[in-house]
Amino acid sequence: MDTQFIVSTSIILLTFALYIGIAVYNKAKATSDFYVAGRGVPPVFNGMAIGADWMSAASFIGLAGTVMILGYDGLAYIMGWTGGYLLLTFLLAPQLRKYGRYTVPEFIGDRYNSHTARVIAAICTIIISFTYSIGQLSGSGVVIGRLFEIDAKVGTMIGVVLIAFYAAFGGMKGITWTQVAQYIVLIIAYLIPVIFMSLQITGNPAPWISYGELVGKIGELDRELGVSEYFAPFTNGTKWQFIALMFTLMAGTAGLPHVIVRFYTVSTMKAARWSGAWALLFIGLLYLSAPAYAAFSRFILMTKVAGSKISNLPSWTTSWVDTGKLQVADANGDGILQWKEIIISNDIVVMATPEIANLGVFVIGLVAAGAMAAALSTAGGLMIAISSSFAHDIYYRVFKPDATERNRLAVARLSIVVATVLAGLVALNPPGVITQIVAWAFALASGTFFPALLLGVWWKRSNAQGVIAGMLVGLAVTLTYIFLARSGVTLFGIIDTGAGVFGATSAAIANIVVSLLTKAPSQKIQEEVMDLRYPEQMTFKDGDVWVDEDVEFKA
Repeated sequence: MDTQFIVSTSIILLTFALYIGIAVYNKAKATSDFYVAGRGVPPVFNGMAIGADWMSAASFIGLAGTVMILGYDGLAYIMGWTGGYLLLTFLLAPQLRKYGRYTVPEFIGDRYNSHTARVIAAICTIIISFTYSIGQLSGSGVVIGRLFEIDAKVGTMIGVVLIAFYAAFGGMKGITWTQVAQYIVLIIAYLIPVIFMSLQITGNPAPWISYGELVGKIGELDRELGVSEYFAPFTNGTKWQFIALMFTLMAGTAGLPHVIVRFYTVSTMKAARWSGAWALLFIGLLYLSAPAYAAFSRFILMTKVAGSKISNLPSWTTSWVDTGKLQVADANGDGILQWKEIIISNDIVVMATPEIANLGVFVIGLVAAGAMAAALSTAGGLMIAISSSFAHDIYYRVFKPDATERNRLAVARLSIVVATVLAGLVALNPPGVITQIVAWAFALASGTFFPALLLGVWWKRSNAQGVIAGMLVGLAVTLTYIFLARSGVTLFGIIDTGAGVFGATSAAIANIVVSLLTKAPSQKIQEEVMDLRYPEQMTFKDGDVWVDEDVEFKA
């Protein structure tokens, strides 16, 4: 048994024990604990939990690899995912927190006074979260498979068992504090390798500054090899695809139910806004590092691996070839591995980089632990979103409003286990790479929830018929375009990952047109919508004052 295996396994098992211990210690004992962590999470820790919830396997494992392979065009992922937090923090999060519900479907159901809208929103939440979770479980399979040198499918099922346990046991309360620990693990694991690579290649420990020195060198290597220049824009897609993908990810971020619910776990609107500010800081640490990661990894591969004799490749290549995520073949029979003969999956760049850069067994183990933290933290949040949509919005609010708290918690926990197992089965043979699967989830969120929430908060005339039409049309258009684009039918060169631009546009138009053609919401609902826009206390006609410290109206 080699040293790398022992060290990596030890680090991962220690972090697993930490997560399970936190979940057990913070076991949810009431529904408010299970769904919104008792609304008592401090903003700075909520910001960390949002960061962990947000920085999924797609961010940790797939983002740098996507940028490395796509170059300039991969930056749409970074700009879209970070820009979306500005939309969410300023346009939706404080207002949704003020409304004081548990879930996004509950907000939509109560804001529009419609059980039908609530059920459709719950179904949309389940579809979006399920799609997203496939990417996370697939990512956990990549990590566990490489660590134990087993098939990635077996690794996926190990991840399923772990997530099902601590998500079902701790609920949102347990997951929140687990995610704080996971954020600390994943950001340390992400930054250490890129700082060491920066020191190795440039002598500067600040990768965010130093990787600019490689821009010219990589461009020269690209020209020598006759490949598309790394920093040339729109070489891997059209300008319209770049814009569509960026919009899809921004609007999807602002509409993701498992992210929005994190803003329900704080005590006030002010705390919700500060949670968003802290989250941007914590997320920025990783997202500003991803392009540096990509540049350093590409440079090392082009200078240290490409051009080597096939018979003398580094030992790490054999391990990754065994996982099926790396292919090296001497296509021209000259005995030398050319750059064009290396086929590397987006999903292994970050995982393989410590080995590529020869950073040592501890860093390799740390990165594996960080990748697992990223996959598990997001998967846990997604499972809570699925559970709350089914157990709270459908089972309790529609079918069994007299259910006891014990029954509601039992249904919630059972739905987490079932959802995790089903998502794990699909993840055994994922329909795309991690970032692609996650982009589909964002497209679905941008086509359904973003217009519904934006108009629900900022347009008082939007009514139940309008939001139902909008969500159904947006869902249908987004899904249809994804399937058409996958079969080769596209508009303006926009592929499946940019489908949200069509879904969101059609949903907004349907919502507005149908709302205007049907009866306006009641005066009471319109006054509530107007009140949502005022973050501080507001005086009503009868002298009542709304105080920002809780969600009740007080005389």
